Amino acid sequence: MPNNNTSNDSLNNSVNNTVNSSVNAQIPKQTLFNQRDDINNPHTPDTDGNEETHFGYKTVNKAEKQARVADVFTSVAKKYDIMNDLMSFGIHRLWKRYAISLSGVRSGQHVLDIAGGTGDLAKVFSREVGRNGHVVLSDINAAMLEVGRERLINAGCNNVDFVLANAETLAPFDDESFDLVTISFGLRNVTDKDAALKAMYRVLKPGGRLLILEFSKPVFEPLSKAYDLYSFTALPMMGKIIANDSESYQYLAESIRMHPDQQTLKQMMQQAGFENCDYHNLTAGIVAVHRGFKA
Repeated sequence: MPNNNTSNDSLNNSVNNTVNSSVNAQIPKQTLFNQRDDINNPHTPDTDGNEETHFGYKTVNKAEKQARVADVFTSVAKKYDIMNDLMSFGIHRLWKRYAISLSGVRSGQHVLDIAGGTGDLAKVFSREVGRNGHVVLSDINAAMLEVGRERLINAGCNNVDFVLANAETLAPFDDESFDLVTISFGLRNVTDKDAALKAMYRVLKPGGRLLILEFSKPVFEPLSKAYDLYSFTALPMMGKIIANDSESYQYLAESIRMHPDQQTLKQMMQQAGFENCDYHNLTAGIVAVHRGFKA
């Protein structure tokens, strides 16, 4: 991506040309899935050997996880918004609205929405930053990115670009490029979360902020038990009925349980260099918004 002194028109043309070729390369006519979406996978048998990590409750080699996650989201992309509404009874919209309220986004700013999927946050940021601002909707998964691209273009969001990128490296983006970086319900799927947090720190401008909206650990024990029962029975069942894919939603339920709790994630952000870190529990901790700043 060009540096911050480049004009918006030049920036848009550069990124769109890159993205068009990238998306076309990633999406053949027969399928929305190509080479398992392993773009810039930093984990290979050469780099990580047989080092293992979790994929839901399963144990897999680090080199395999990115492709397995890609399988999940390629499978659910077309039904992603419908399933979000059903699974959360529409409450996910309130969670995202609250996260946006903590963003401090202003006219003219540059925003990066990582793992932005179908573009719920990017659509709002597009309006908030205005014609002099700029939003990048980024995702590692070509199928999800294509859904978000179509949705935002149809909504008239002409200050948004769409970039295939790996959250662990954010390789397409220059240092200190963005005033705000967000990741919504995506961090738990990243193989190396510490590397991703460091990459987010790198691309933020001094004074910029990071917002992480993610499932977390319920703070009320009776709710936690009911939530577990719902997650491991109703979610796979809805996935089977609506998306014809129960296994992907079984993974999603498991991945939530394997994600760091509120305090652990806060400490990980601090270790990556972020300051004044805090978090806000939503729906009794089922979801949390973490916030940190780059000095």
